[in-house]
Amino acid sequence: MTVQLLVKDVMAKPVTISKSQSINEALDKMLNENIDPLIVLASHQVVGTVSRKSIADKLGSKNKAPISTAKIHVASSLEENIPSVFPQQEIGVVVPLLKQHKLVAVHDNDQRLVGQVGYGELLRVLQPKGSIEGAMEPAHTIDANERLSHLQARMAEYNISRFVVTEAEKISGIVTETDLAISLRKFREKVEDRHQDFRFHNILIRTIMTTPILTIDRSAKIPDVVGMMLKKNISSVPVVDKGNLVGIITRQSLVNAL
Repeated sequence: MTVQLLVKDVMAKPVTISKSQSINEALDKMLNENIDPLIVLASHQVVGTVSRKSIADKLGSKNKAPISTAKIHVASSLEENIPSVFPQQEIGVVVPLLKQHKLVAVHDNDQRLVGQVGYGELLRVLQPKGSIEGAMEPAHTIDANERLSHLQARMAEYNISRFVVTEAEKISGIVTETDLAISLRKFREKVEDRHQDFRFHNILIRTIMTTPILTIDRSAKIPDVVGMMLKKNISSVPVVDKGNLVGIITRQSLVNAL
């Protein structure tokens, strides 16, 4: 007889931050614990999430004020309320929720936060069947010599969280909303520098991208890809066919294929 997994069997310890803390503290916590997003609390109650993307959006806003990032509160980058489930529910209840949200909170019967389930927790116990094709999504590319300001504009306009970086039509790296958030914070911390915006807009993608990066062949098996991503704690991997970029696998695309 097959034993049905429950949310309590899969959930991780919740990682939280107060809405009154700074976005610097939030970004540092996400980077140190390699997690995204964080659950935001106010008076010990869940009020939403803060992510690397929401921080990048805040710091990259055209209406940004000349204020130190240490003085910008998490509350200013708060995202939507996250869905909640109970520990005793079957894990299948989480699947449709994670197709719409990055994270699901777990509350007990007294509405106390006791856990969280993200893409990683779900993929450890549930994986899509079939080939890579069914879990692959289009890969967006950007040239290594493009400016960071162009990256920021494309991410914001098309709601894209990562770009495969190319040079002479060859894959040379990857750049994500994490890289954007870190770069924006560094420049916002120099609020007294009147040349800040000029220097920011002239940063090249090659100076902030992650390189080298792992790729997988189109013939790879999903369990092998998931195992590699979880072991190396990475959120995405480009897919190639005879050396040519044909798509990308992300934790979200894997969950969407369930």
